[in-house]
Amino acid sequence: MFCPRDFTVFISCVVLFIVVQSSHGSEIIDGKEVKPHSLPFMALMETPMENEICGGVLIHPSWVLTAAHCAAAKVFLGVHSEKEKESSQVRVVKKKVLHPCYDPTDKVNDLMLVKLNKPVKQTTMVKWLRLGNTAKDPAAGTSCLVAGWGKTNNVARKMSDVLKSVNVTVIDRVKCNSPKYYNFRPIITRDMICAGSNGQNHADTCQGDSGGPLLCGGALVGVTSFGIGCGVIDKPGVYSFLSEKQLVWIKKTTNKSEI
Repeated sequence: MFCPRDFTVFISCVVLFIVVQSSHGSEIIDGKEVKPHSLPFMALMETPMENEICGGVLIHPSWVLTAAHCAAAKVFLGVHSEKEKESSQVRVVKKKVLHPCYDPTDKVNDLMLVKLNKPVKQTTMVKWLRLGNTAKDPAAGTSCLVAGWGKTNNVARKMSDVLKSVNVTVIDRVKCNSPKYYNFRPIITRDMICAGSNGQNHADTCQGDSGGPLLCGGALVGVTSFGIGCGVIDKPGVYSFLSEKQLVWIKKTTNKSEI
Protein backbone atom coordinates (compact mmCIF):
# COMPACT_ATOMS: atom_id res chain seq x y z
CA MET A 1 0.00 0.00 0.00
CA PHE A 2 1.71 3.17 -1.19
CA CYS A 3 1.09 6.72 -0.13
CA PRO A 4 1.68 9.51 -2.63
CA ARG A 5 2.72 12.32 -0.38
CA ASP A 6 -0.49 14.32 -0.61
CA PHE A 7 -3.94 13.63 0.83
CA THR A 8 -5.40 11.78 -2.16
CA VAL A 9 -4.94 8.46 -0.40
CA PHE A 10 -5.11 9.76 3.17
CA ILE A 11 -7.41 7.04 4.50
CA SER A 12 -5.21 4.18 3.29
CA CYS A 13 -2.18 5.84 4.84
CA VAL A 14 -3.94 6.14 8.21
CA VAL A 15 -4.83 2.44 8.14
CA LEU A 16 -1.22 1.52 7.38
CA PHE A 17 0.03 3.83 10.11
CA ILE A 18 -2.14 2.16 12.75
CA VAL A 19 -0.63 -1.20 11.83
CA VAL A 20 3.08 -0.41 11.47
CA GLN A 21 3.94 2.93 12.94
CA SER A 22 4.53 4.41 16.37
CA SER A 23 3.44 7.88 17.43
CA HIS A 24 6.99 9.20 17.20
CA GLY A 25 7.59 12.13 14.86
CA SER A 26 5.71 15.25 13.83
CA GLU A 27 5.70 17.98 11.19
CA ILE A 28 7.65 17.14 8.10
CA ILE A 29 8.77 14.21 10.23
CA ASP A 30 11.36 15.24 12.85
CA GLY A 31 11.65 18.62 11.08
CA LYS A 32 11.86 22.26 12.11
CA GLU A 33 10.42 25.50 10.84
CA VAL A 34 12.69 27.14 8.27
CA LYS A 35 13.79 30.74 8.43
CA PRO A 36 10.99 32.62 6.59
CA HIS A 37 11.70 32.88 2.83
CA SER A 38 15.08 31.15 3.10
CA LEU A 39 13.86 28.76 0.36
CA PRO A 40 12.38 31.37 -2.01
CA PHE A 41 11.84 28.82 -4.81
CA MET A 42 9.31 26.81 -2.79
CA ALA A 43 5.82 26.69 -4.27
CA LEU A 44 2.65 25.77 -2.41
CA MET A 45 0.33 23.94 -4.80
CA GLU A 46 -3.38 23.94 -4.02
CA THR A 47 -5.60 21.25 -5.55
CA PRO A 48 -9.34 21.37 -6.33
CA MET A 49 -9.98 18.97 -3.43
CA GLU A 50 -10.44 20.44 0.04
CA ASN A 51 -7.44 20.08 2.37
CA GLU A 52 -5.19 18.74 -0.39
CA ILE A 53 -1.87 20.40 -1.15
CA CYS A 54 1.44 19.58 -2.78
CA GLY A 55 4.82 21.22 -2.89
CA GLY A 56 6.69 22.41 -5.94
CA VAL A 57 9.90 24.08 -7.06
CA LEU A 58 9.93 27.30 -9.08
CA ILE A 59 12.57 26.66 -11.78
CA HIS A 60 11.66 29.46 -14.21
CA PRO A 61 9.53 32.64 -14.02
CA SER A 62 6.68 30.71 -15.67
CA TRP A 63 7.31 27.10 -14.66
CA VAL A 64 7.06 25.00 -11.50
CA LEU A 65 8.40 21.45 -11.20
CA THR A 66 6.31 19.08 -9.08
CA ALA A 67 5.17 15.44 -8.92
CA ALA A 68 3.01 14.00 -11.71
CA HIS A 69 0.44 12.66 -9.25
CA CYS A 70 -0.27 16.14 -7.83
CA ALA A 71 -3.56 17.65 -9.00
CA ALA A 72 -2.37 21.26 -8.83
CA ALA A 73 -4.82 24.03 -9.75
CA LYS A 74 -3.45 27.14 -8.05
CA VAL A 75 0.13 28.06 -7.10
CA PHE A 76 1.32 30.32 -4.29
CA LEU A 77 4.86 31.74 -4.36
CA GLY A 78 6.60 33.53 -1.51
CA VAL A 79 4.63 31.68 1.17
CA HIS A 80 5.91 30.92 4.65
CA SER A 81 2.66 30.62 6.62
CA GLU A 82 -0.19 28.91 4.80
CA LYS A 83 -2.66 31.16 6.64
CA GLU A 84 -1.16 34.15 4.85
CA LYS A 85 -0.85 32.54 1.40
CA GLU A 86 -3.33 34.90 -0.28
CA SER A 87 -0.89 37.78 0.31
CA SER A 88 1.77 35.96 -1.75
CA GLN A 89 2.16 35.90 -5.52
CA VAL A 90 -0.77 33.77 -6.66
CA ARG A 91 -0.88 32.09 -10.05
CA VAL A 92 -3.35 29.81 -11.81
CA VAL A 93 -2.16 26.66 -13.56
CA LYS A 94 -2.32 27.31 -17.30
CA LYS A 95 -0.88 24.02 -18.51
CA LYS A 96 0.26 20.71 -17.02
CA VAL A 97 2.95 18.69 -18.78
CA LEU A 98 3.30 15.18 -17.38
CA HIS A 99 6.55 13.35 -17.95
CA PRO A 100 5.91 11.34 -21.15
CA CYS A 101 6.95 8.09 -19.43
CA TYR A 102 5.13 8.58 -16.13
CA ASP A 103 3.71 5.29 -14.81
CA PRO A 104 1.48 5.66 -11.74
CA THR A 105 1.55 1.90 -11.11
CA ASP A 106 5.32 1.50 -10.99
CA LYS A 107 5.79 5.07 -9.64
CA VAL A 108 8.44 5.83 -12.27
CA ASN A 109 9.01 9.30 -13.76
CA ASP A 110 6.71 10.92 -11.20
CA LEU A 111 7.42 14.40 -12.55
CA MET A 112 5.25 17.19 -13.91
CA LEU A 113 5.92 20.67 -15.20
CA VAL A 114 3.27 23.28 -14.45
CA LYS A 115 3.07 26.39 -16.60
CA LEU A 116 1.74 29.46 -14.78
CA ASN A 117 -0.83 31.81 -16.27
CA LYS A 118 1.68 34.66 -15.99
CA PRO A 119 5.33 34.94 -14.94
CA VAL A 120 6.21 35.59 -11.32
CA LYS A 121 8.13 38.66 -10.20
CA GLN A 122 11.50 38.03 -8.62
CA THR A 123 11.69 39.52 -5.12
CA THR A 124 13.52 38.77 -1.89
CA MET A 125 10.76 36.24 -1.13
CA VAL A 126 10.35 34.71 -4.61
CA LYS A 127 13.27 33.45 -6.70
CA TRP A 128 13.55 30.61 -9.17
CA LEU A 129 16.09 27.85 -8.72
CA ARG A 130 18.24 27.42 -11.81
CA LEU A 131 18.96 23.85 -12.84
CA GLY A 132 22.34 22.63 -14.01
CA ASN A 133 23.00 20.57 -17.13
CA THR A 134 24.04 17.47 -15.21
CA ALA A 135 22.94 15.87 -11.97
CA LYS A 136 25.14 14.02 -9.50
CA ASP A 137 23.58 10.86 -8.14
CA PRO A 138 23.97 11.29 -4.36
CA ALA A 139 25.91 8.47 -2.71
CA ALA A 140 24.45 6.40 0.11
CA GLY A 141 24.95 8.19 3.41
CA THR A 142 24.67 11.66 1.87
CA SER A 143 22.65 14.11 3.96
CA CYS A 144 20.08 16.03 1.92
CA LEU A 145 17.37 18.56 2.73
CA VAL A 146 13.62 18.17 2.14
CA ALA A 147 10.94 20.76 2.82
CA GLY A 148 7.18 21.19 2.73
CA TRP A 149 3.91 22.10 4.40
CA GLY A 150 2.93 18.44 4.83
CA LYS A 151 1.25 16.59 7.67
CA THR A 152 2.03 17.73 11.19
CA ASN A 153 0.54 14.66 12.82
CA ASN A 154 0.61 11.06 11.64
CA VAL A 155 -3.03 10.43 12.54
CA ALA A 156 -4.90 13.74 12.43
CA ARG A 157 -5.82 15.28 9.10
CA LYS A 158 -3.74 18.36 9.71
CA MET A 159 -1.07 20.20 7.74
CA SER A 160 1.78 22.40 8.92
CA ASP A 161 0.91 26.10 8.85
CA VAL A 162 4.54 27.06 8.25
CA LEU A 163 7.21 25.70 5.92
CA LYS A 164 9.35 23.04 7.59
CA SER A 165 12.48 21.15 6.59
CA VAL A 166 14.56 18.22 7.74
CA ASN A 167 17.77 16.49 6.71
CA VAL A 168 17.28 12.97 5.32
CA THR A 169 19.95 10.36 4.62
CA VAL A 170 20.31 8.73 1.19
CA ILE A 171 19.82 4.95 1.27
CA ASP A 172 21.59 2.60 -1.16
CA ARG A 173 19.18 1.37 -3.89
CA VAL A 174 20.12 -2.28 -3.34
CA LYS A 175 19.31 -1.92 0.34
CA CYS A 176 16.11 -0.04 -0.48
CA ASN A 177 15.00 -2.95 -2.71
CA SER A 178 15.79 -5.55 -0.03
CA PRO A 179 13.02 -7.55 1.71
CA LYS A 180 13.18 -5.43 4.86
CA TYR A 181 12.69 -2.25 2.85
CA TYR A 182 10.60 -2.10 -0.36
CA ASN A 183 11.20 -5.68 -1.52
CA PHE A 184 10.85 -4.63 -5.19
CA ARG A 185 7.25 -3.43 -4.58
CA PRO A 186 7.76 -1.23 -6.50
CA ILE A 187 11.25 -1.60 -7.90
CA ILE A 188 13.48 1.27 -6.81
CA THR A 189 15.08 2.18 -10.12
CA ARG A 190 18.08 4.31 -11.07
CA ASP A 191 15.60 7.14 -11.63
CA MET A 192 14.62 7.07 -7.95
CA ILE A 193 16.39 8.04 -4.75
CA CYS A 194 15.58 6.55 -1.33
CA ALA A 195 16.22 8.89 1.59
CA GLY A 196 15.03 8.96 5.17
CA SER A 197 16.22 7.92 8.59
CA ASN A 198 19.90 7.78 9.51
CA GLY A 199 19.01 4.82 11.73
CA GLN A 200 18.63 6.96 14.82
CA ASN A 201 15.89 9.39 13.81
CA HIS A 202 12.60 9.30 11.91
CA ALA A 203 13.36 12.01 9.35
CA ASP A 204 10.96 11.86 6.42
CA THR A 205 8.48 13.66 4.21
CA CYS A 206 4.77 12.95 4.56
CA GLN A 207 1.36 13.56 2.95
CA GLY A 208 1.22 17.07 1.53
CA ASP A 209 4.95 17.19 0.75
CA SER A 210 4.67 15.57 -2.71
CA GLY A 211 6.41 17.56 -5.43
CA GLY A 212 8.73 19.33 -3.02
CA PRO A 213 12.53 19.37 -3.38
CA LEU A 214 15.28 16.98 -2.40
CA LEU A 215 18.34 19.23 -2.13
CA CYS A 216 21.82 17.75 -1.80
CA GLY A 217 24.68 20.19 -1.36
CA GLY A 218 22.25 22.98 -2.24
CA ALA A 219 21.46 21.45 -5.65
CA LEU A 220 18.05 20.12 -6.65
CA VAL A 221 18.50 16.38 -7.27
CA GLY A 222 15.02 15.01 -6.66
CA VAL A 223 11.30 15.58 -6.24
CA THR A 224 9.25 14.04 -3.42
CA SER A 225 7.23 11.13 -4.80
CA PHE A 226 5.94 8.42 -2.42
CA GLY A 227 6.51 6.31 0.66
CA ILE A 228 4.93 3.76 2.98
CA GLY A 229 3.69 5.49 6.10
CA CYS A 230 5.70 8.45 7.37
CA GLY A 231 8.80 8.33 9.52
CA VAL A 232 9.16 4.53 9.33
CA ILE A 233 12.89 3.78 9.59
CA ASP A 234 12.95 0.92 7.06
CA LYS A 235 10.48 2.58 4.67
CA PRO A 236 12.31 5.75 3.60
CA GLY A 237 10.74 8.32 1.31
CA VAL A 238 11.27 7.83 -2.42
CA TYR A 239 12.16 10.73 -4.70
CA SER A 240 12.20 11.08 -8.49
CA PHE A 241 15.86 11.57 -9.41
CA LEU A 242 16.62 14.47 -11.75
CA SER A 243 19.01 12.52 -13.91
CA GLU A 244 20.57 13.97 -17.04
CA LYS A 245 17.74 12.65 -19.24
CA GLN A 246 15.15 14.22 -16.92
CA LEU A 247 16.97 17.55 -17.07
CA VAL A 248 16.95 17.37 -20.87
CA TRP A 249 13.18 16.86 -20.83
CA ILE A 250 12.67 19.73 -18.38
CA LYS A 251 14.79 22.19 -20.35
CA LYS A 252 13.33 21.16 -23.70
CA THR A 253 9.80 21.68 -22.34
CA THR A 254 10.40 24.97 -20.58
CA ASN A 255 12.30 26.42 -23.55
CA LYS A 256 9.33 26.04 -25.83
CA SER A 257 7.47 29.30 -26.40
CA GLU A 258 4.14 27.48 -26.66
CA ILE A 259 3.07 24.09 -25.28
